[in-house]
Amino acid sequence: MASIKTTIILGILCLVLLHEFESMNMAGADGKIDCKSKCDYRCSKASRHKMCIRACNTCCQRCNCVPRGLQATKTFALATQT
Repeated sequence: MASIKTTIILGILCLVLLHEFESMNMAGADGKIDCKSKCDYRCSKASRHKMCIRACNTCCQRCNCVPRGLQATKTFALATQT
């Protein structure tokens, strides 16, 4: 009986997480995300705001995604150049 309840709870949790993941990655009608607003939000607390915005927008244009983390922009952009 306990395993059925656990399975149902895990299934519901997976559905909720999937819904949240999809809502976070919503793209426009043409499949492109709004890089300007996403990067503005991502870099809002950066100490080097202009550099963060420039790197984030460049990376976003290449991969249609916004990199995460403090040093992720530079590392992620280098990884996507190959």
